[in-house]
Amino acid sequence: MRFTDKICVVTGGTSGIGRATCVRLAAEGGTVAVLGRDRADGLETVRIIAKAGGKAVFLSCDLMKPRAITTTVHKVLAKYHRIDVLVADAAMMTFDKLIDLPLPKWDELMLVNLRSLVQLTQLCLPHMPSGSAIVAISSVHAYQTTANVVPYATSKGGLEAFVRGLSIELDRKQTRINAVAPGAVDTPMLWSNPNVENGTEQIDRATVGTPEELAAAIAFMASAEASFVHGTTLVVDGGRLAQL
Repeated sequence: MRFTDKICVVTGGTSGIGRATCVRLAAEGGTVAVLGRDRADGLETVRIIAKAGGKAVFLSCDLMKPRAITTTVHKVLAKYHRIDVLVADAAMMTFDKLIDLPLPKWDELMLVNLRSLVQLTQLCLPHMPSGSAIVAISSVHAYQTTANVVPYATSKGGLEAFVRGLSIELDRKQTRINAVAPGAVDTPMLWSNPNVENGTEQIDRATVGTPEELAAAIAFMASAEASFVHGTTLVVDGGRLAQL
């Protein structure tokens, strides 16, 4: 039970990798604050955890709204007084050629995928005790990408640079920060991707992972077992990058 008595905050906890991570952390004893925009899906995550005997609470939070992020973190701190694990999973994608992309759409994506991580980190760090951990969810798109997803790939490259840079400022014995970079994972984000639907991005089903497989890697990176892992990215892609 690696997360017994740990307070865990997970963004994007309403589906996919985020939900699986919430379930995994709770199964290992963590008390999980499930953050997301969709209340019904968030409460379903809480129900799944409660049915298995775990502890979780849903907090509605739109990462496009900086004030909402501040309010949500304050609610977590008011209830639990500290944060031991922060997993930043929520993300959005766009599917426009850069020349056609409205700049406000670029800004929205960066708010969700990158700025929210910065803000959450600033808000949480002063309340993260010794041995705490931040895990940011990147993507293989930070290394190899396809057409029409430039903002997404850029945000994930920036996320990994943020992780590397901040790790230099942090004492790893106090708070570690790392990233996990999934490849193709069986989530709604994958199968609703227009590039996948029209064949622009080829998916070998042999290299499609499950949310639970990613959650296992995220839980490891957040746990004391990874106490010497700091400022790096763990690629969990079933060998996908080797094929690109």
